[in-house]
Formats: sequence, structure tokens, C-alpha cells
Amino acid sequence: MASIPLDDIPTAHGDAAPHPVHGPAAVRLLGFGSLAIPLSGAGLPLILFVPQLYASHFGLSLATIGVIFFLGRFWDVASDPIVGTLSDRTRTRFGRRRPWIAAGGALFGTGSALLFFPPATVPPLYLGAALFVFYAGWTMIEIPFSAWAGELSGQYHERTRIVTYQQTMRAIGLLLVLILPTLIEQWRPADGVLKLHATGAFILATLAPALLLSLTAIAEPPVPAQRQRRIGFWRSTTLVFGDRLLLRVLASDAAVTAGQSIRAGLIAFFCVSYMGLPQWASGLYLLQFVFGVAAGPLWLAIGRRLGKRETAIAGELAQAAINIALLAVFPDMLWLLIALAVAQGLTQGSGNLMLRAMVADVADAHELATGHNRTGLFFSVFSLATKAGPAIGIGLALPLLAWLGFEPKGDSAPAALEALKYVFALGPATAHIISAALIWHFPLDQTRHAAIRRALDARAASLPVEA
Repeated sequence: MASIPLDDIPTAHGDAAPHPVHGPAAVRLLGFGSLAIPLSGAGLPLILFVPQLYASHFGLSLATIGVIFFLGRFWDVASDPIVGTLSDRTRTRFGRRRPWIAAGGALFGTGSALLFFPPATVPPLYLGAALFVFYAGWTMIEIPFSAWAGELSGQYHERTRIVTYQQTMRAIGLLLVLILPTLIEQWRPADGVLKLHATGAFILATLAPALLLSLTAIAEPPVPAQRQRRIGFWRSTTLVFGDRLLLRVLASDAAVTAGQSIRAGLIAFFCVSYMGLPQWASGLYLLQFVFGVAAGPLWLAIGRRLGKRETAIAGELAQAAINIALLAVFPDMLWLLIALAVAQGLTQGSGNLMLRAMVADVADAHELATGHNRTGLFFSVFSLATKAGPAIGIGLALPLLAWLGFEPKGDSAPAALEALKYVFALGPATAHIISAALIWHFPLDQTRHAAIRRALDARAASLPVEA
């Protein structure tokens, strides 16, 4: 059985939270988390304008680009659990996560250079090879990077603090990469290649120092020897996907990202077609991310007071309320739309932050039950859920809008525009409510996690440490 029955964990002398343990200094966590800046900065352009530019400027057909990006994303998803499993099993004198991140950085930099600085003539094979290298490097960084963060501390709230630094760096990366194209659009709106090159320059300029800082800022924790015999990849994957605690976190995160993708995918349609304000389509999204940078420390403080589960639920319900409030927005009420965008920015990372921190706690429970540390594999599966959410959200919202009569390129009937507003508001709200419901009675709280950590520490003390 992959999940240990939590009610069977003795909590005598552990009902109170353990004494606070000081984790890595803030400056070290900033250095460690800096790798999230180029990673997040590279992801958004792949959605916003890279496919459009490869079609409009380099002459590839939309069908060809669609197939290439589909295969690239399929490769990205398929490689996640493989890298997670292999990084869990890697044993070198440099650690088990560092070698993967270093090698992934070289591939990620090469793939970024190929994607954002293409030749004048781009055959389909070139784009396919560039995406293959890009996604391989991305996965080799992202999965060990997330697992390493989850292993830096076994303390319940300290894990939230570490992930907060990572998520804040991700928000900064997204903000910076959004500013560049926005400025270029004001200066040289027709120069798509300049926008492509500027994004590539940002990624490459931040990647090298971020790699150096992340690999040297904090030491990897020692790895206790496994008590049980190592089993194969497919058996490990089966055990992970059979872990009921993990599945609840995954489903909740998929709902969160589905709601976020609906909002992101429809915000331009809403500004242009319903509000009649095309000049605000990019500005509102940018405004949301500006306040999103400040949201991490805010939700860390709330999480310390309430706990991860309660904070995630509160954040998801707050986001649901904000989205429902969009029903009160009408074309002459830009002020209310701006206010709700600010509120959305301040709450947008709450669920992502807490759920990501909860994965490491669930991995601890799994290790206690099975005797195997599979933190890397757990985060690779979490990554799958994060990628599945947007596909679900947009895959449902866009066909629904088409069925309701909305025409993005032409004039839509008033009823279709009203339908656009309701889908834009209620789609994300429903997803956030579902996310909260999935973890409403999540049993792994601070008290039980403290008991799990005591049991794991006692077990580790009786085992040798692997090199």
C-alpha cells in the first residue's frame, strides 16, 4: 500500500507544533530560487507569441506548428517521471540533483538559443529539434530543482517558506518577460523578430548567473540509505499514482491551473469584445502579475498562522469570490475591472504555493509507508497535473464559447457577449471551488506531519548515509 493510514501514526507528545527551526538564510534562498526566473520567463512566450511568429514571419503552416508543438509537449510530459525517478536514484559526490540541473542548464540554454534566435529560413525539422532540446533541458532542471527545494527542510512551515521564495522568483520572471514585449509593442509594434530576440536574450542573460547561484547557494541534504530493495520504474510509478494523498493534491492543483488558464485565455477576448478596450488586454494581465510578486510573502504569513490546507482553501475561495464579482462588471466600469485584477494578483499564487509545499509532506508520508524516498518522482507527477490543468481549462472554455455563439473575429450578438462574461467569471470560480473541495478534509496537517518526520528521523539515524 502506497499511503500510510494517517490515523495510525502516533501523535503522543507531538500534538503541539515542533519548535521553529531556522532554515537557510533569505539571501541563500534568493540565490537558490533565482533559477525560477529564466524557467518561468521562457514558458510564457511559448504560449503568447512564439507559434504566431513562426507562422507569420518564418512561413511555417499553422498545422505544422500545431503538430510540432503537440509532439514537443508530449515529449515534455513523458520525460517528467523519467527524470524524477532517475534523479531520485542518482548518487554522485556532487549530490543527486546538482548533476541533472547542470546538464539540463546546458540543454535549456542551447534550446533557448535555437528557439529565440532562429535562422532566416526555418524548416519544420529545425523547430522540432529546437523544441526537443528545449523541453529536455527544461525538465532536467525543473523536476530536480523542485525536489531539491522539498528536501531542504523537513519542517512544516519552513517548507512553505522555501517554496515561497521559488514562487516569488517565478512571478518576477513572468513579470519581467511580460514587460519586454509590451515595451517593444509600443516602440516597434510590427517587429516580431525583435520581440523574439529580446525574450531569448533575457533568458540567456539570466540563465548563467542563476545556474551558478542555484548550484552553489545551498548544500544538498545527505541521503539516508534505503531500507527496502529498489524496485523498477514502472512499479515505482504505479505506487506513486496509487497514493491517495498525492492524487488529491494533484487533482486540486489541476483544478487551480485550469481556472487560471481560463482567465488567462479569455481576458483578451473580454477586454476587446465585451469591454471594448483592446488597449487594456495586455495591461490588465501585466497589472495582475505586478501584484502577484507581492502575494508570495503575504500568503506565507497566512500559511504560518493557519496551516497549508486551511490557507489553500481560503485562497481558492477568495479567488472564486473575485471571479464571481466579475459578473458585476459592465463596459463602462473599467475601475472595477482594474480593482478585481489587483485582487486577483494578490490571491493568484495562494493555491499553487500551498499545494506545491504539500507535495513534499505527502512524499514524507509515502517514504514512511514504503521505505523509499521518491520526492523527485512525486514532483514530476505534480508537474504533470500542472500541465494538464491548462489543457482542461482551455479545452472546455473555448468550445463552450463557440457553442454559445461567440465570434472572436466578428461581431457577436449581445447574448453571446453576455455568455463570454459568464464563462470568464464562472469558469475560473467553479474551478477554484472544486480545488478547495478536493482538499477540504485533507488529513495530513502539521501535527501528523511532525509525527511522520520524527519517525523518519529515527529511521534515518539507524541507517548509514549514502555517498
